[in-house]
Amino acid sequence: MISRRFLSRLFSGALPNHRETAYNNANTPFDFTDENYKEIERVLKKYPPQYKRSAIINLLYIAQKQCDNWVPLAAMNKIAKILELSEMDVYEVATFYTMFNREPVGKYHIQLCGTTPCMVCGAQEIKKVIEQECGILEGQTSKDGLFTLSEVECLGACVNAPMLQVNGEQIYEDLTPESMRQLIQAWRKQETPQEGPQVGRNLSEGVQGRTTLKTMPDTPKFRDFVKLKQEVEEKKKAEEEEKKKAEQSKA
Repeated sequence: MISRRFLSRLFSGALPNHRETAYNNANTPFDFTDENYKEIERVLKKYPPQYKRSAIINLLYIAQKQCDNWVPLAAMNKIAKILELSEMDVYEVATFYTMFNREPVGKYHIQLCGTTPCMVCGAQEIKKVIEQECGILEGQTSKDGLFTLSEVECLGACVNAPMLQVNGEQIYEDLTPESMRQLIQAWRKQETPQEGPQVGRNLSEGVQGRTTLKTMPDTPKFRDFVKLKQEVEEKKKAEEEEKKKAEQSKA
């Protein structure tokens, strides 16, 4: 029998279809800010007019950031109008990718990696600390609206496990129960903790520190192909003259 936990991980626990609410329906007012319209204009310049649909993910990201980490239905409809697509085209993308939240989340959306390397290195202990400190379980939002906890698949920093990301942007690695508590305390104070490894190491260096590439390698010099061509032609001309002289001396 497949466990509920496995199913929640497999399908991310997201609703497969939209459910109308007072705060999230087709008539909910939404419009992009002037600043984000400029960003949308910049994004659309990357694509030919007939391929504007390629910008769906970019515009969903812009909408999610504007709406404090979630994408309301009205924002999806606005994106459909901007890209001249059907609303279903946008819904399909938003519901397929788990990084788009279609329901409100906390100010700090904690996305904890639960894949094997992080699990082996203590992700479940980190999860317990988050649940205890924030008074929530996985998939819930704290009463003060600050924290939402989600368990996600590999975030690409296995060597620095266990790790998590916040709001899809900030990365925190080499976590311990104590450093996790410190992060939560900092967020409660509206502070921005130092990103990256929380044990003082530089990026992904081992305990020995840097063992290779300790100095910047010499940058190869660019070859002057115009000059090289002249040299080859001059050499060829000189060889031909030498050959001509040799033939004349034999005659």
